[in-house]
Amino acid sequence: MVERELLNKVGEPFTAEKFEAEKRRLQDLDLFTEVSVECSGASLKYHFKEIFRWIPAPAGKKTDRDGLMLGLALANINVLGEDIRLEVQYRTATDPFFDKNEFAFYGSSPYFFGLPLGWNFEFLLTDSYDEIRDFPEKSLLWDLDLDYEWKPHFSLLGTLAWRMISTWGGAVLPEAGLGFAQDFRDSKLDSRRGIYFEYMLTHVGGGKHFLVMSEVDCDDGADCSDGDLKGENYWELLTDARAYYTIGRFVTGATALVRLRPGDVEFYDYYYHGGANTFRGHEADSSNLGVHEALLTLEERFVLLERRSASVAGVNFFYGVQLVAGLDGSLLWDKGHPSWDDYEGAVYGGVHLVIPALDRLRFEVGYSPDKGEPVFYFGLFDKVTSSRWRSR
Repeated sequence: MVERELLNKVGEPFTAEKFEAEKRRLQDLDLFTEVSVECSGASLKYHFKEIFRWIPAPAGKKTDRDGLMLGLALANINVLGEDIRLEVQYRTATDPFFDKNEFAFYGSSPYFFGLPLGWNFEFLLTDSYDEIRDFPEKSLLWDLDLDYEWKPHFSLLGTLAWRMISTWGGAVLPEAGLGFAQDFRDSKLDSRRGIYFEYMLTHVGGGKHFLVMSEVDCDDGADCSDGDLKGENYWELLTDARAYYTIGRFVTGATALVRLRPGDVEFYDYYYHGGANTFRGHEADSSNLGVHEALLTLEERFVLLERRSASVAGVNFFYGVQLVAGLDGSLLWDKGHPSWDDYEGAVYGGVHLVIPALDRLRFEVGYSPDKGEPVFYFGLFDKVTSSRWRSR
């Protein structure tokens, strides 16, 4: 596993530049708290300090829809020493407790039997109430994402998913998509330099299903309370662009996430903006829904404390601290092209704690001139990551 990431090869001169690059690659595995090298004559010795492999721990999730959810998790982050991560979780809402519940299983690895085929599998069972889109949700999700590194910096992407919403009549929604990505970042986690571009085309639905909510979004005033058949059948065209540049301790990042959905999209799949994972100018609510979206962010990070290793009671981990400030832009619309009436802007600032597994904990305050009051946000993972999977 480690040998796959090394750039300094046997029989070749050792260079510090190669080591810095391979160090970032090894840190991307999220398995080590510390990576160092020792040169002695003609020999080269690498030293690693591994993160705790088995993680029986509290489980956490923070979404704009469900708020903070807590529970229990059991994970092995390096099964068979092959960088395979397996994890089971139970999470429940905290306000009030046990009002919303989720059972989840995750599996992922950047390789498949030695091939550069990254895979990420997710199974999610949800018993919740969607307060943003206003319907009770009992759903089942199977999802498999594939990332094949066809050649350096270029990957072919694929996704297969199957959703079932069993509320009232129920809905069965298959998904399939293909795409590609160009990745010239120095690291996938805590990127400092480089660009990333992804394009993905996904088809959702195609069959008929029962509407899951009464008298909402019913065409021509039809009564949907008895489960009128309405189809969901649409394409999603996704563009995800990111760019990073570093001068000293200052890291500048610019990101854009655009998703267009021509076709028939039902209300329970509408996008929303507002909250730590989308637009940090106000909270998410039913007045901020749309079929298409664009999320724009310009962020400046100051590395207050570089990543460093630590150990408590024999448990190895790492941490780092960054101060952040930035601008959020939001476009959310239903048909045609967006206008300035569909645009919102906000400023934000805060502190990010860089940690294993969750990438980072975000403590931020956002302010939108349209709302006129600051809002505090707490988030997990990088916002550009959580924006991608906030909608089931």
